[in-house]
Amino acid sequence: MDTLQSCHLGPGISPELIIPEHFFMYLLKGSMVAYNGDKHYQLKMGDCCIARKNHLLRYNKQQLDGDFKKIVIVLDEAFLKRFQAKHPLQKGIVEEEESIHFIEDDKLLNSFIHSLEPYYKGVAQIEEAFADLKREELLLILLQKDPSLASVFFDFGTPQKIDIKAFMSRNFRFNVSLERFAFLTGRSLSGFKRDFQQTFNDTPGRWLTRKRLEEAYFLIRQQSKKPNDIYLNLGFEDLSHFSFAFKKHFGQSPSKLLKS
Repeated sequence: MDTLQSCHLGPGISPELIIPEHFFMYLLKGSMVAYNGDKHYQLKMGDCCIARKNHLLRYNKQQLDGDFKKIVIVLDEAFLKRFQAKHPLQKGIVEEEESIHFIEDDKLLNSFIHSLEPYYKGVAQIEEAFADLKREELLLILLQKDPSLASVFFDFGTPQKIDIKAFMSRNFRFNVSLERFAFLTGRSLSGFKRDFQQTFNDTPGRWLTRKRLEEAYFLIRQQSKKPNDIYLNLGFEDLSHFSFAFKKHFGQSPSKLLKS
């Protein structure tokens, strides 16, 4: 594996915290910790997994000897529909709803990873003419290993309506738009705002700000966390906005609370 470099196949993945398309990842060098609002996932060198579409995820990567390398292969909906037309499959049942589905390593998967090397263009990208062929090969391997994944890959519907209180209480730290929160809970924006008001007796904007500030207060007061180490992970876009909102809500700045 030492000769392999970071590689990407398929459409680009946006930097949003919501995973817009399923993607396969193989960690070549370094390690990673991913967080979905409910649990942490530890990935080490040699691990491979499927990151599942329409899940919220935040991750931190750790370099090894100053380097971090991964292979990412995006299994977008358009490609999956073309694949399904060529290879009709019976959907199985996937019991877990994990954001990350780990794939057990084997000789066939290792051979596939090595087979990517000759197609590099030198810029971490596979030659376009071979991209779909290699993605199709990977998908056939994954479905052979775990046929129940057909129910994950070939479910093209929108998220179903879910419990808004449980979802928001778990995911308030993620800095995504209300439109995204609405979509992930299976609602239109207007339906999301209406159900949110009925559930929390508050608007989404005010509730999110208060929850994030209360979490910040706890982390600073009880765990002595520094403001500049926590504001991004609590959904604030910049430190000055976080400090202003914190002082307005609690009557003192987060740095003053830390010193008290």
